[in-house]
Amino acid sequence: MRLNRAECIGVVVDFQERVVPHVDGSRDLVAGMERLVRGLQALGVPLVAVQHNTKGLGETVAPIRGLVEGCPRFEKVTFSSCGEPGFLQHLQGSGRPSVIVAGTESHVCVLQTVLDLLAAGYAVAVVEDAVGSRKPADRSCALERMRQEGARITTVESLLYELTERSGTDVFRVILSIVK
Repeated sequence: MRLNRAECIGVVVDFQERVVPHVDGSRDLVAGMERLVRGLQALGVPLVAVQHNTKGLGETVAPIRGLVEGCPRFEKVTFSSCGEPGFLQHLQGSGRPSVIVAGTESHVCVLQTVLDLLAAGYAVAVVEDAVGSRKPADRSCALERMRQEGARITTVESLLYELTERSGTDVFRVILSIVK
């Protein structure tokens, strides 16, 4: 599966104020998510933000909140983002068959979202350095399970260069400045 930016949509899952600070390696995780979101935006890949029980878990963390401010946002109480009917309708309406998934927690909401997206027929790429859990073992197990179920596991830098396709362009220079 080779990703093409014209066929992708990005999903930021539950990257919220009362979750992210407790995730293992949270500082690196936020930095990875910021690079991912900035890169996808530079490449023209549309983004969706999903929040679980915002009243209890807070808003999307800064600086990601500011980056996704104009993007469609879905509130959910189910662990899987696909449990929110408007979310799946939005993805279907986008006409994009590939979904790039990042967020927290890897072993709960990210995992269940990925499993449901795969079941719905989407090609799914999970960005390893932009997903996290409180416990490293939960993250590791979730990534392995997603891989076994058919998701492609990638990294921010690898994904952004794959979507960029070639050097020597204006967008390449923007991506280069983001990943360095």
